[in-house]
Amino acid sequence: MSSEIELALQAKAWPFEEARKLAARYADRKPEKGYVLFETGYGPSGLPHMGTFGEVARTTMVRQAFRRMRPDLPTRLFAFSDDMDGFRKVPDNVPNRDMLAQHLHKPLTRVPDPFGKFESFGHHNNAMLRDFLDRFGFDYEFQSATDWYTSGRFDRALLKVLERYDEIMAVMLPTLGEERQATYSPFLPISPTTGRVLQVPILERKLDAGTIVFEDEDGRKVEVPVTGGHCKLQWKPDWAMRWFALEVDYEMAGKDLIPSVELGQKICRILGGAPPEGFNYELFLDEKGQKISKSKGNGLTMEEWLRYAPAESLSLYLFHKPRAAKKLYFDVIPRAVDDYLTFVEKFDAMDPAQKLESPVWHIHDGTLPNAVKGTAGLSFGLLLNLAGAANAETTDVMWGFIRRYAPGASPETAPFLDRLVGYAVTYYQDFVKPEKKYRAPSGQERAALEDLKAVLAGMPADAPAEELQNQVFEVGKRHGFAELRAWFQALYEVLLGQTSGPRMGGFIALYGVAETVALIDRALNPPETEAGLG
Repeated sequence: MSSEIELALQAKAWPFEEARKLAARYADRKPEKGYVLFETGYGPSGLPHMGTFGEVARTTMVRQAFRRMRPDLPTRLFAFSDDMDGFRKVPDNVPNRDMLAQHLHKPLTRVPDPFGKFESFGHHNNAMLRDFLDRFGFDYEFQSATDWYTSGRFDRALLKVLERYDEIMAVMLPTLGEERQATYSPFLPISPTTGRVLQVPILERKLDAGTIVFEDEDGRKVEVPVTGGHCKLQWKPDWAMRWFALEVDYEMAGKDLIPSVELGQKICRILGGAPPEGFNYELFLDEKGQKISKSKGNGLTMEEWLRYAPAESLSLYLFHKPRAAKKLYFDVIPRAVDDYLTFVEKFDAMDPAQKLESPVWHIHDGTLPNAVKGTAGLSFGLLLNLAGAANAETTDVMWGFIRRYAPGASPETAPFLDRLVGYAVTYYQDFVKPEKKYRAPSGQERAALEDLKAVLAGMPADAPAEELQNQVFEVGKRHGFAELRAWFQALYEVLLGQTSGPRMGGFIALYGVAETVALIDRALNPPETEAGLG
């Protein structure tokens, strides 16, 4: 056994814990299908979102960990679209809504595309999913429920559902209300006359013929095969059937789906399959601790996060404690970015075992791209404070300071830093600037600021950050601040207009000694138009 495999088998990071379940599953055999299958599911009635990214990203992390444990076993990741689902509701954010309303309850792949670009609305949303996943470089294979049903690749499994119909009903019916029990069937026939997915009672099952009989929307009794795309399954039996048919080895799901997972496991076993390994992750909460709802719009969207920070920071946020509920709102973004930068900075100095525990190993599949390392030691928090002090409207203003601080850095030589600068300016303009509240210094604070201004005026322009930090400390001590935290709090509130801020030595080195002297002077002697403003 190689040393890398031994380290992977001993690693404690949660993706390795999950991967060990799969390693145990195939400890003494190889999968008959020739590969280990990971799956994520997608309902294509809307656009991909934060949950879509989280599920694929986390599943990918487990897959990467498993590869280190069992390099002898090929792996595949299916991104499976339930695109035969009936079209239940016309979205508010699409054109041609009246046209769409005429196709309610038809399979999504038989509903015309309101944008006029694809074969159907389902195909349109599938294309959005693929574009979304490709944008982040995920290694996956797209699979369509329509293709699997209509091609006959699900036929064997569907006939098995028909054969085990009574056993499946015995599992499902106790989970349903009395009214639903009266009409429930695992099979949803597609009407030959209207093309709609029907939730109707099954009047007769013909196992030898592989057909079911039901009453169509026009009142006629109709007999159709359960195979070939003439029927689809209710989503819970469908999920289980898919595990059985594809021999899925790993699939995770949100905590809210635990009862559905348990039902799926029972049905999968009834069909003669082995349910996949997996775990249940917690859901996102808003700033107030309430469950995020798309209809309420009370959470942070994928697009919003990526407006203010790189995708790597989101991957880090999703990596940490997946079984714990996470508050997802704008204020978590800067911390996530800086945590990511800290892990990147420490990574190369780690030994091989330590690297396997680092989140960035899992974000970057063990190898950090050189591009993410070139940030000149600047944190996102420091860039935000620079944007605030400089009142930056553009990245050019920011780069004027950065080039002086790190002469070798430029947008061309440090593209990742340039991205962070752009994010910092946008975040500052949207969130920090509107909330800035400067206050006048107290008598003690004014005396200390006058002293600090004099000290800095006597220091060279290239004074190192550590020496600048020491001088700030000394001034605070000289002026009798019982807790130096109060001194730094005063600097943030008087100079930067915020309640928290950067390590002052690093900020002064970046912003400039002379510029900081001018900043202090402005705070002590504000123009008449600003005097008295708080």
